[in-house]
Amino acid sequence: MRDYENRQYEEQEKDPRQKEQKSARKKRKRNREYTFVSWFFILIFLSLIGYVIYFNVAVSEDFINSPYNTRQDTFSDRVIRGNIQSSDGEILATTNVYDDGTEVRSYPYANMFAHVVGYDSNGKSGLESEANFQLLSSHEFFLDQMKNEFLGRKNMGDTVVSSLSVNLQSAAYNALGDRRGAVMVMEPSTGRILAMVSKPDFDPNYLADNWDYLVNDETNSSLLNRATNGAYPPGSTFKIVTALDYFRKNGSLEGYSYLCEGSITMEEHTINCYNGTVHGQEDFYSAFANSCNCAFADMGTDLGGGSLKDTAEDLLFNSRLPLTSYKTSSFTLDKKSGVPLIMQTSIGQGNTLVSPAHMALITSAIANGGVLMKPTLIDEVVNTTGESVKKTEASVYKRLISTNEANLLGKLMQGVVTNGTASALNGRGYTVAGKTGSAEFDENGSSHSWFVGYSDVDTPDIVVSIIVENGGTGSEAAVPIAGQIFDAYYYN
Repeated sequence: MRDYENRQYEEQEKDPRQKEQKSARKKRKRNREYTFVSWFFILIFLSLIGYVIYFNVAVSEDFINSPYNTRQDTFSDRVIRGNIQSSDGEILATTNVYDDGTEVRSYPYANMFAHVVGYDSNGKSGLESEANFQLLSSHEFFLDQMKNEFLGRKNMGDTVVSSLSVNLQSAAYNALGDRRGAVMVMEPSTGRILAMVSKPDFDPNYLADNWDYLVNDETNSSLLNRATNGAYPPGSTFKIVTALDYFRKNGSLEGYSYLCEGSITMEEHTINCYNGTVHGQEDFYSAFANSCNCAFADMGTDLGGGSLKDTAEDLLFNSRLPLTSYKTSSFTLDKKSGVPLIMQTSIGQGNTLVSPAHMALITSAIANGGVLMKPTLIDEVVNTTGESVKKTEASVYKRLISTNEANLLGKLMQGVVTNGTASALNGRGYTVAGKTGSAEFDENGSSHSWFVGYSDVDTPDIVVSIIVENGGTGSEAAVPIAGQIFDAYYYN
């Protein structure tokens, strides 16, 4: 009996403890649930904050610059669109405000900067599009902004100081003349774009009046910026790529020998040197300087389509370019390609297409020891009193080739000027390295004229990339244009 009472007593003693333990377990469970729910809502809140910061700080310029963003209208309701200025202090685009409040965008240089500066009506293009955020931002003194707000007046937008040089733009524009084509000039050490010309062109001051004609004129395609969006066979400028691939595969150019007889035939496909010229015995340097089609067609078949493809893609073929607007180059050769297509591609024909801007980037990397700097069109943004709001710092985009490879290609390109197809640029007060090209584009053998190069050789200042549509050989049309641009840079 006593044992029974003792057990009953012990169970009664346990029961409150069990209840307490059970209650504690429930409480801990509820606390965990409350903690989970609390952290869940905290994470949602932080995500929303991050979303707002990302779209209002990190990518706000992209959204405001987008032509699909209706917020642009609210900015333009409060801010007079700012000026676009050249690096040498000239106004390239400004807003004239009339007594009745009407605002009219004006372009003092008319056609000369049409494509690179762009337009602000019927959509936006060029710098007008790229710098839209900065042009519609105002960093006037805050008391002046308060005064304008009180008086119902707009604030003046910031001024975008571009990297463009009126001196070089004028030289390139006038040198190209009435011919179709494009010119791009860069500073290889910084990536600054100094000039960009495309022809046929248009006058942005009268864009609205001529819009219907311009958009329907497929013969001239005047609205197309041929410098960035033109797609052309590279011609012999592509021999830069073939030469690089050969060096990578063989480790040296020494010991190379080829006997040029004016033509070469493989698998019933014949490649001729220009005008059937017989270059005779050549080493690698003379073959490059002479732009010998036979030597490079033969070389390409030894390298193979797969190897050429890898090297071309290292130089950004078939890739995104670090430009706001561009036409992606096309390179279709691969390891399965047949000998005839390899022969054609090795000399810059076949299916390969590239823009003058892309060739400028490749040449810039060569001139800069293999490193491509990020191309820029904007030097600085300043307010109405000239105080700096934002400066563009030079930055590396990517190393395309090794320093050794860049030096080798530079040496080959020097030979083109001293002993080859661009000898018209030799013996001046500056030194030049470059490569000419004649890119056939129809069944009649008509050619676009190419030249890519840089000066000065020891400490490169500028890079040029030039194409003249239906201009013949590179030495005929493109090289003289390069000479005028180099002269303008060093002597004006």
